[in-house]
Parts: sequence; C-alpha cells; structure tokens
Amino acid sequence: MGIINDINLLYATVLLVGFFSSLGEPAQSAMVADLLPSEQRNEGYGILRVVANLAVTIGPAIGGILAARSFMTLFILDAVLSAITALIVFIWLPETHPQLINLEKSERIIEKPLEGGYAEILRDGLFILIVVFSTFSAIVYMQMNSTLPVFLRDEHAVSTIRFGYLLSMNAAIVVLFQFWVSRRIKHFPTMKLLAVGTLFYMVGFGMYGFTNTYIWFIIAMIIITIGEMIVSPTSQALVAQLAPEDKRGRYMAFSGMAWVISTMLGPLAAGIIIDNYNPNWVWYAGIILTFIAAAGFGLLHSPVQRRLKLLEVPIKNDTAMD
Repeated sequence: MGIINDINLLYATVLLVGFFSSLGEPAQSAMVADLLPSEQRNEGYGILRVVANLAVTIGPAIGGILAARSFMTLFILDAVLSAITALIVFIWLPETHPQLINLEKSERIIEKPLEGGYAEILRDGLFILIVVFSTFSAIVYMQMNSTLPVFLRDEHAVSTIRFGYLLSMNAAIVVLFQFWVSRRIKHFPTMKLLAVGTLFYMVGFGMYGFTNTYIWFIIAMIIITIGEMIVSPTSQALVAQLAPEDKRGRYMAFSGMAWVISTMLGPLAAGIIIDNYNPNWVWYAGIILTFIAAAGFGLLHSPVQRRLKLLEVPIKNDTAMD
C-alpha cells in the first residue's frame, strides 16, 4: 500500500490484504479450543480480546508518531513485523490439531480426510440460527467504528479527539477488566450470557439516539464495553463447544461470516438512514435488532443445552442465572 499511487490498484490491494488478514483467524480460534478445556475457553478468548485491545490502544499512537515522519516508514515497519510474526508462528508454534493431542482417545482420531465441507455446517440449523442472531448483534456493534463518529460529529459537534477518548476508554476497560469479567461469568449458561450481553448493546447504542451530552456518551460507551466483554469471548467459546472436534476451524470461519456480513451491510444501511431520514433512527433500528438478537439467544438456550449434553460438554449451572 505504501508505494501505490493508483486508487484502483489500491482497491485491489485492500481486497487482497482483507483476504489474508482474515485467513488465520479461524485457525487461531480453533487452536484456543484445542489447547484449553471447555471450562477455560471463555478466559482464553478473553485473553485474545485483551491483546487485541492493547494493540488498539498502543498501535495508533505508534502509527501516528511514524506517520508524522513518514507514511512509508509506517508501511515498511508493518510489513517487517508481520513477517517476523509469521516466522515465529511457522518455526516455533506447534500444531494443536486434535488428531495429535488426543491420541489416547482412539475413537476421536481422524483416520480419513474431512467430509461434508461447509454443506454440513449449513445443515446444522441450530448453529445457523446462532450465526443469524449474532449477525443482527454485530450489525449494531459495527456502528461504533463507522457511523458513531460521524453521527457524534455532525449531530452533537463531538470533536475527533473527544471521540478518540471514547474509543480509548473502551479499549482500556477491556484491558483492565476482561480477565475479571471472564472469570466471573464462566459458570453461567452460554446463551443467557449472550442474551444479557446483547441487551447491554441495546441499552448502550440506544442511548445515542436519546441523549445529547458528552457525559451520557461516556456512560453509553461503558455499557457497550460491558456487553462486549461478555459477548465476544462467550460467542467464540460457544462455537468451540458446538463444533465437531475435526471441524472447529470451519465452524469458526463460518461464524466469522456474522462480522463479514455486518461489515458489508451495517455502515451502508446506517449511511442510507442518515442521508435520508432522522439520524437517530440508526440507534432506534439498533435497539430493534439487538432486542431480536437477545430474544433469539434466550430462546435457543434449551436447544443449545441439549446439544451440549449430547456432545458430553460440561453444562453450566442454570440456577446461578435463574
């Protein structure tokens, strides 16, 4: 990207980078499931959230310093760090495929190539419903990095710096409290956690449609961040629990479609609303979508619990949430 001057070539490069940047994420999520027992996966995915938010906190500051001197230096350093990371993974990170780590469980060893492909996932109606409701929730969450800054600037005169404070606060809260939250919620039923976390999204994002002062914007972001700390690791751990051991990567990849679709549709739909209707309807629509998602997660609680019993996954105690 650093040496491209043609906008059309830049579009093609962005597509290429986007393809490769997402290529390893399903494998990364599957490796966490391979390495950790089910009762520790929520915390494991929480650690990934902390690392990602540390990067969000530190990365832009470093990027800003480098860009002030030379944008080319920024791109070169990014390429070097990516290459070093790839080399470390390739040389030192061991394979964690269940075929290698579960040799004592002979009945679970894969003796033949994977069959069924993604068609088998499409036949998993319960999982598809979870992805659909996750997409509704993700469409709303995506507004934080796309529509929200434009909305706050145009409708409430919030400066770029003050919006940056909101994002920095979001990342800092995740870094400081994600471990604590993950430990406290790991004993609760997964689908109820997703429902509760999505309700936090509903309240937090909905507040932007009803408030007009910066202090309320801060409170709304705190509420959204609480929901994020509940939903993100829990949803990843759920996919790891529901996926057949030999198809975790495929299930992780398919669940990632919720974010792909939300990235495609969320900002576009919000832009249409802002350009043609009352901008507050972005957040009113968000309330509707997150309510549907939360209700859907709640309704799927019993079917998911039955599936987990069939898979012989330890079931969380319902009485704590009831």
